[in-house]
Amino acid sequence: MNNRPVRVRIAPSPTGYLHVGTARTAIHNYLFARHAGGKFLVRIEDTDVERNDASLVKPILDALLWLGITSDEPVIYQSQRTERYRECAELLLKSGHAYRCFCTPEDLAAERTRATAEKRAPKYNRKCLALSENDLRERLARGDQYGLRLKVPDGETHYADMVSGTITRKNDDIEDLVVARSDGSATYNFAVVVDDHDMEISHVIRGNDHISNTFKQILIYRALEWSVPEFGHIPLILRPDRQKVSKRLGDKDVAAYQHEGILPEAMFNYLCLLGWNPKTEKEIYTVPELTSLFNSDYFNPSNAVFDEEKLVAFNKAHIMMKSDHDLAVMVAPLLVESGCTTKYWLETRWQYLRQVIGLLKERVRRVSDFVTLGAYFFRFDGPYDAAAVRQHFTPESAELMERLADRLSSLSEFTHSSIEAALTAVAEERGVKKGKLIHPTRLAVSGMPVGPGLYDMLVVLSQRIVVERLKKAVDYIRSGQHP
Repeated sequence: MNNRPVRVRIAPSPTGYLHVGTARTAIHNYLFARHAGGKFLVRIEDTDVERNDASLVKPILDALLWLGITSDEPVIYQSQRTERYRECAELLLKSGHAYRCFCTPEDLAAERTRATAEKRAPKYNRKCLALSENDLRERLARGDQYGLRLKVPDGETHYADMVSGTITRKNDDIEDLVVARSDGSATYNFAVVVDDHDMEISHVIRGNDHISNTFKQILIYRALEWSVPEFGHIPLILRPDRQKVSKRLGDKDVAAYQHEGILPEAMFNYLCLLGWNPKTEKEIYTVPELTSLFNSDYFNPSNAVFDEEKLVAFNKAHIMMKSDHDLAVMVAPLLVESGCTTKYWLETRWQYLRQVIGLLKERVRRVSDFVTLGAYFFRFDGPYDAAAVRQHFTPESAELMERLADRLSSLSEFTHSSIEAALTAVAEERGVKKGKLIHPTRLAVSGMPVGPGLYDMLVVLSQRIVVERLKKAVDYIRSGQHP
């Protein structure tokens, strides 16, 4: 255990959008730093010229921001640190911990083919380490291109993983890795070590698919005589088909969930519990609660499955925790975007919107459901649910709704109790059960067979609107247009 101030990082590469696996790693690092009163940093690993897309950097940072995660210091970009990598590679060469490798890609491919044929591990054969001083001088004089390889020492490497305990690997199983390519650019493992050292990273928390990289990175730290951070490798997030969540497999961008009505608090809460659990019966937490509880002892080494249905259940719970006002702020632009109403109309009827939110709150699972389930509170010109029309729109229901419209229009007060009394009176007068009137009435005013409590819904819609829609439904039934 080191006693350095806690400094952790997330290091996405702009080769795709931010997927849930990287987001989960960011959340765990962020909470680890916040719990310890440390720093959380962001580094963009953008040295892969062929695969990087600079236009993706902002969406990645925006997705983190949506989750409430920002860097405590300016964002670091690997593409701006080329000279620093070259300087450190030169240190390795001068100290004798690295050597020049003149092997071409074709040479290496041929050696791998021979190793496979001879049933040997396809490991670099250290051909260039054996070059004499004369050979080196001749090759350098000719201008032959070379990369730099780390000379892996004998013995074994081990470290205490924060999640899995002590892990050991024989150095014979690690080939002399390239730290700098022939064009002078740094390889992934070398750049990561230099960056983490310069950023004073104390703990590296990442997916357990990086364990093999950790041994290589520890060897680089030791060769440069730098302090080695603590490592913790959290379980991978798997898709329902048990494959690793990955942008290469087309897994969804985290930001896409925002547009699908998922709250950032719900996503944060759900992802945090994939691979980490505070060992309580509780599942729904706020970010401050998670910050207070977060402890690396609660990491679970088993892989977790990302279940979108479970995420939606978390989302419903977090929606219920929101005030009607806060939800109205979120829903208002969605209603305008969908064409249900206008910004001006909502600004002048804010209390009405809050009433609608209150009515629908228990029925929605996504924020977008407020629009799909409640559009009729703002505009309704049909159509009616076809299956419900066949069941509830009959000549008898037309007569009942006509009588109810007359009764409701004469009410001096349009309240839950007065509406219920009016509907009950009509049903009793016609000798039918109230359901014979309740179901067609709901369909008439909303177009849907289900929804919030009927009487509360009618109160919010208002006396004028309810009467108009009942009469319109009566005309629709009597016109014979319905199936």
